[in-house]
Amino acid sequence: MTTFQAFVLGVIQGLSEFLPISSSAHLALTPWFLGWEPAGLAFDVALHIGTLVAVAWYFRTEWLALAQAALSIARQRRVHSTAEWRLVFLVVATIPAAIAGLTVEDLAETAFRSPKLIAINLMIMGVLLYAVDRLAARAKPLDRMTFRDAITIGFIQCLALLPGVSRSGSTITGARFLGFDRQSAAVFSFLMSFPVTLAAAVLKAPDAFRSGIDTVPILVGIAAAGVSSWLAIAVLLRYVSRNSFGVFAAYRLALGAFILWTIAARG
Repeated sequence: MTTFQAFVLGVIQGLSEFLPISSSAHLALTPWFLGWEPAGLAFDVALHIGTLVAVAWYFRTEWLALAQAALSIARQRRVHSTAEWRLVFLVVATIPAAIAGLTVEDLAETAFRSPKLIAINLMIMGVLLYAVDRLAARAKPLDRMTFRDAITIGFIQCLALLPGVSRSGSTITGARFLGFDRQSAAVFSFLMSFPVTLAAAVLKAPDAFRSGIDTVPILVGIAAAGVSSWLAIAVLLRYVSRNSFGVFAAYRLALGAFILWTIAARG
């Protein structure tokens, strides 16, 4: 892998991780479209280190409040404040995806990365994202989340193990279906990304450094992913405060159709 390829993949990872368009799909499809040698799942996960830094920095005030909430729960052995409940809900929402990720890890590296399957998943989730966002004209704030909401969004996040579904796309769609306003749905989705991504990076990122890829391209990719992730978070939160997710649904449908056309054209 060249440094330029790593940079391109890093930018793609950062932008598509938080936009509801599926980063795993774009990372799998880019080498397929351009004729590059696939970098592998370990490299893709290593790029998530950049997104981790971005989400940690962007929501640094929120993470500080959650850390203080954790200390408060440990001392008082009870949950009463909004920040403490939010921490509990993040933990609850993370558990299903953690279990599912360990269960289907091998499939995530092989069968799930089929371009045809990715195209179908992109289009199906695009339709669901549009329909739910269009019909769920609700405005429940994040402070009104319940255990039922958290565990439901957690199970929905498991669908993101299929490239093309999108972790942010599935969790935002789930949150909108449960009645949360667009910005609350996006914020909770971004916060949910941290523990799952951190676990994946700890488990798989070392494999990227042992895979034979030079260290410089990996570091360039991570840096590119970090900067573009921060930009994607800032743009999306500002965008959804005034607009729907329809543009992302349309992009998913167009990309899915283009993938299927390319498969047919290649015979």
